[in-house]
This record gives sequence, C-alpha cells and structure tokens, in this order.
Amino acid sequence: MSTTYTSTVLITGATSGVGYECALSIARKHPSYLIIIASRTDNGSAASINRTLSQDNVTFHPLDLTSLANIRAFCTHISSSPYPPISHLVLNAILQFTDKDIHRTTDGFETTFGIAHVGHALLFHLLFPHFAKEARVLVTTSGTHDPEQKTGMPDAKFTTPELIARPDAKEVGVVKGRNRYTTAKLCNVLWTYALARRFAKLNEGGRNLSVVTFDPGLMPGTGLAREASGIEQFMWHRVLPHALGPIRLLFGTKNVHTVKESGDNMAFVVLGEGEGVKGSNGVYFENHGEKRKSSKVSYEEAKQEELWGWTVKTVARDEEERRKFDIAK
Repeated sequence: MSTTYTSTVLITGATSGVGYECALSIARKHPSYLIIIASRTDNGSAASINRTLSQDNVTFHPLDLTSLANIRAFCTHISSSPYPPISHLVLNAILQFTDKDIHRTTDGFETTFGIAHVGHALLFHLLFPHFAKEARVLVTTSGTHDPEQKTGMPDAKFTTPELIARPDAKEVGVVKGRNRYTTAKLCNVLWTYALARRFAKLNEGGRNLSVVTFDPGLMPGTGLAREASGIEQFMWHRVLPHALGPIRLLFGTKNVHTVKESGDNMAFVVLGEGEGVKGSNGVYFENHGEKRKSSKVSYEEAKQEELWGWTVKTVARDEEERRKFDIAK
C-alpha cells in the first residue's frame, strides 16, 4: 500500500451496510485519502473496495468497541503507524437487540450503549491528538431517537448516563432492546452537541474542527436486523427493500433509502463539500445534506453536559487522562 496519502479517514462498522457504502464513496472521490475500516472482523470489505475501484487506498484494522482495552490497543497501533493525520472520523458502528435481556460488554456496559456511545467516545478521545488541524467528525444517529418522528420504535428515555450504561436487574424482561437502541441514538445526538461547543472554542485558537450528526434513514436490508427473529429478518432483507416507495408514503418521509443512497449521503455530509454542509458544526443532517431539528430533549444542555462529564470520567483511566479528555474546558 502506498504511503503518499494526504490524510486519514477512519470509519467504524464499515464492513457492510451504510458504512461500507460511505467508505466506497469517499475512496472513489478521494484516492489520495487513506481509508481505514475498523470493525471486529474482516469480511474482505477493504479488498472489495480496492478491487472495485482499482485502487489501494482502503485498509482494514480490527477493532472491538465492546472492549475498552481493545480500543486502547487499536489507537496505540494507529498512532504509531506512519499514517497522515486524521481528517475525518465516522462513528458509525451499532448493534441492536430485539429481546428483553440485558446484553453487556466486556467492561459491563449495556452493549448497544457501550458500542454506540462509550466505545466511540473513548475512540475519539484517544485519536483526537492525531487529528489534522482541519478535521471533521460524523456521528451516525437515527430518527428513531425523536418521538415526534413517529417511526414506530419505542421512545428514547434519558434517565442518567450511569443507569443507561449499567441497567439493574429489575429491567430484565421489561425494557426491550429496541428501546435501548433509541436511547443510545439520543445519546449520540446529545454528545455531538456537547462536542460541537468544545470544538467552537478550539476553533477560536485557529483550528477548523467540526462535528455533525447524521440520520441515514430507514434502510431495509442492512445488517441492523441480525439479532432479529427469522421472520423479521426475512421481511427486512427480502420484502421491505423492494417497497421503498410505499414505506415513504406510509411514514410520510423522504428519508427512506437504499443502502447505497444512504452511504453516498453520509459521505457527502462527512466530507462537508456541499453548500450548507461545508463548515457546519453541531448540525443534525439527513438525506443529501438536509438540515433538520433533532428531538426536543436533545437540545437540553444540562443533559448534554451530564453525559459529557460522565463519559470523560468513565472512559479515562486516571486524573491526567481526564484533564486531556475534557477538551476546551
């Protein structure tokens, strides 16, 4: 692989689905960028993109977001490799359960929240010192976090970060996995807005940092339903991908796409090259760079700061790291 790349793009959960299509789109548009696909297992995604484009600028590195120790080892490897500074970071990986059990990560966090928020937050903090002077973060969220969008998913419920991260036994058989998913996606938006304020302060010192959150929309056929029942998977993979038009009419939204469409849209937003998208910070996007309001609760600064503070305290291993992670304080 060539070592003459101008910048590094890192995407989590990009071995399939919208993340894969995003990586493919960015690699096609910018062959001078090094694209790192980070996921638990390699299914040949990087090789597939390189083969498709007749390029060699996409590579795979194993990353397990359910393990804080693994995240640290991954970041140590990235920072010690001869890669250019990180210009784009896409925090996209997610896992959704459909049952009422509590699934936990290696470190004891509820798994959906552990991957979507805790693991991604530690990844960001450890990689941040290796960001380029001009860099952009995209956090994948979902319209399901907003009850007013009436997606049919259970409403997100922000209690406290600690209770979301480590639910007690009385929630077994009561709170469904889909509820944990929408709550985790709400936390993605809350954290994005907290980070955007901190980036704005750092930009006063001459940097050009931005973070946005992006809802790729409903995409039947993705791997999101891999924990669902057999009949649910059949509908998701075999039936619904052929009914996008009726689904748009049923839910009254344009934000229903093929995986490729959403991946191209995600690439457009993270690259920030379009009018209304370039330079944006702390903005919620959907479709092809369309701005929209997120849920009412997501704008509550007290909740944003509560989540930010809890996260820094939780993922930092000592007081020195806490000070480093609490950027622009």
